[in-house]
Amino acid sequence: MRYRPITLERLAGELTERVLALDAPWVRVAVDGPAGTADLADALVDPLRVRGRAVQRVSTVDFLRPASLRFEYGKENPDSRYWSWLDEGALRREVLDPLSGNGSGLVLPALWDAARDRATRLARVRLPAPGVLIADGEMLLGRGLPFELTVHLELSPGALRRRLPEDAQWALPAFERYAEEVRPAEIADIVVRADDPRHPALLERPRPGPG
Repeated sequence: MRYRPITLERLAGELTERVLALDAPWVRVAVDGPAGTADLADALVDPLRVRGRAVQRVSTVDFLRPASLRFEYGKENPDSRYWSWLDEGALRREVLDPLSGNGSGLVLPALWDAARDRATRLARVRLPAPGVLIADGEMLLGRGLPFELTVHLELSPGALRRRLPEDAQWALPAFERYAEEVRPAEIADIVVRADDPRHPALLERPRPGPG
């Protein structure tokens, strides 16, 4: 296995082809990683729409638990950041389950405004089939969330320290634990080395055969 240097535009094009090859009324895509996920997720929108797919973007920062629950053990608790910040029940209920094979297609774009610590009160939107849901965020894998395609942005420990803002350095143990326990680079469908966001590299490995 080796990493192949690639531009963001070319990467978005190749990921688009992977999405289009999947046979489902709705394809749910996770873009997972400690940094840079929104940029890659956003880059997929136009190529997919050009190819005739309806697209809905969501970010898991809009599906966090209220502050009273996130910060129950302090505002800088790595263990809480690792496993309990994300309201995965709401993400399933409001976004992923409605896009299952017999789902309604009605998706809630955002649930919780973490900055204001209150509900967004947005209306649900309908994602027509064939459609694509692109969700980006951190530590999404290993939870059993129903995605048809998973992309993991991998950063070396040094790059992660450089990319995390100073006021978020306390979260480094959470990402280290995620890498060690979940091993996202092994279970993701697609892995992208993203140490330098200007120069991503795609991990080349054999695709699993039918069955």
